[in-house]
Amino acid sequence: MTKQTQSPGKMRRIDRYGERLRKRRNQLSPGLLSVAEYIDGHRHAVLSKSALEIGFATGTSDATVIRALQALGFSGLVDLKDTLGAYLGQTDSPVEKMAATTDALNGNSDAAIDFVIDNQRAALNALSSPENRSSLTRATQLLAKATAIGVFGIGASGIIADYGARLFSRSGFPSYALNNTGIALAEQLLAMEKGHALIMLLHGRPHREALATLQEAKRLDMPVILVLSQSDSVLRQQADACLIMPRAKSDHVALHAPSLVAMETIALALAATVEERTLETLNRLVELRSAIRPDKR
Repeated sequence: MTKQTQSPGKMRRIDRYGERLRKRRNQLSPGLLSVAEYIDGHRHAVLSKSALEIGFATGTSDATVIRALQALGFSGLVDLKDTLGAYLGQTDSPVEKMAATTDALNGNSDAAIDFVIDNQRAALNALSSPENRSSLTRATQLLAKATAIGVFGIGASGIIADYGARLFSRSGFPSYALNNTGIALAEQLLAMEKGHALIMLLHGRPHREALATLQEAKRLDMPVILVLSQSDSVLRQQADACLIMPRAKSDHVALHAPSLVAMETIALALAATVEERTLETLNRLVELRSAIRPDKR
C-alpha cells in the first residue's frame, strides 16, 4: 500500500504558538504570561503591531515582549509573526504562497489567465474609485511642491521603486530609490532631506525598513504618499495621501502589476501638472542622448 500525502497547498496548519504556550505556560512569570496571553487572544492584530505597541497594550515594555517571545522559544518578533501568519493563512513564505496558488489553479493554464485578469481587474477598479482619485490629486499636489522625490520599495517592489524614480526624473524631479534591505538601507536614507517627498510601496505587515524610513521622513517633515494593498493597514495613519491597490489573496502569490500601474499613474499625473517642466527635461534628455549616440544619417 502506498502512503498518501497531502499536497503543499492543502497541508494542515499547525498551531505552533498554542503548542508552545501550553507547554511553557507554567514557566512564565506573571508579566511574561500576560504578554503571551495577549498575543494568543489577539493574533491577527499582533501581525501588524510592533513590540512597543504590544507592550503598551499589555501594560509592559517592548523589552518584556521580546523576553516573553524568547521564553516561548521564538527568536524575536519576526519569528513570531511568521509563525502566526503561517497558521492564520497570512504567511510571507513564497513557497507556501506558490503552493496555495498552483494548487488552486490545478495545472490549468486558463485558470492562470483568469487568476491574473481577476487580480488586475480588481486593482484597476480600485484605482478608479472616488477615494483613490481624490488621493491621487492630493499626492500630485504634494509631489509638485517637492524639490526631490524618494521612492521606497523592498524586494520585487524595489525594482518598481527604481523604475518610479526614473519616471520622476524624466518629469524634471530629482529622484532616488530607497530599496536596500537591512543596514544597507541606512546609507540610502541619507539622501532624504527636508523639502523632499516620499512615496512608499508597502504590502502586508510593516517591517523595520519601512518603519525606519517613515521615522526619518517624519523627522524631516517630508510628506508621505503610500501605495497600500490593504485599506486597514496600520501604516495608513502615517500618510498624507494614500492609494489602495488590492493584490491577490494574502495566501496566494502576489502580483506586482498593481504597484507598477499606481506608479505610472502618479508619474503621468505629475507630468501633466508640471507639463512645461516635464517637456523641458525630456528635450534635454534627447539632447544628451544625441551627444552620446549621434544620428549617423
